[in-house]
Amino acid sequence: MTHQVSPIYLRDSGGAAIEAELWDAITEKNLGDWEAEWLPELFTLLKQLNRAGVERRLWPQSRHWDWRAKLKGIEGLLGQPCFSVVCQGVTQGMMIANATKRARLQSQRNQHLVYVEYLESAPWNRKTLLSGGRPAFGGIGSILMRAAIEVSLEEEYKGRVGLHSLPQANDFYANTCGMTDLGPDAKYQNLRYYEFTPEQAQAFVDRGKNK
Repeated sequence: MTHQVSPIYLRDSGGAAIEAELWDAITEKNLGDWEAEWLPELFTLLKQLNRAGVERRLWPQSRHWDWRAKLKGIEGLLGQPCFSVVCQGVTQGMMIANATKRARLQSQRNQHLVYVEYLESAPWNRKTLLSGGRPAFGGIGSILMRAAIEVSLEEEYKGRVGLHSLPQANDFYANTCGMTDLGPDAKYQNLRYYEFTPEQAQAFVDRGKNK
């Protein structure tokens, strides 16, 4: 199965631009990287947190995610676009979206949007795991969110995107992305729900162009 590859740039730990690729799929290669590269790194970091006595609520909240099972769960379904970011031959981030959901914001209510089901960066790219250290590569979450906006535009949803956020990612969606916070959702594990209006989505894309 072929997939489209788009050239992109990430930032390394020193702030330099590094060539990378955005794939419009999650392939066996990406899942292999998750199993062989992400999981061992994650287990090492969890050991460090455990030995340091860090409270479990501060551990990575996506640590139980099984990407192979998630892909299996949407196999054959339409309206479930997937993306991955690859740099230096290794998968750096992955996202599963859903193009069949509806908006909740009063001004957009019941309009179609792209819902981000799962978005995750590799363990070495997450600040929360590194005790103040710099991620190996930055910009992955923003690139994947712009991909979700692009799908929304292609579907003529005008850039509307929605998602439920793990608590550790609230700041990213509220402040880096500039999404509207609709508050905790009692029907979805009390996770905060965020949405892009078309105007907010365009502003986020424009900020990315100016960097």
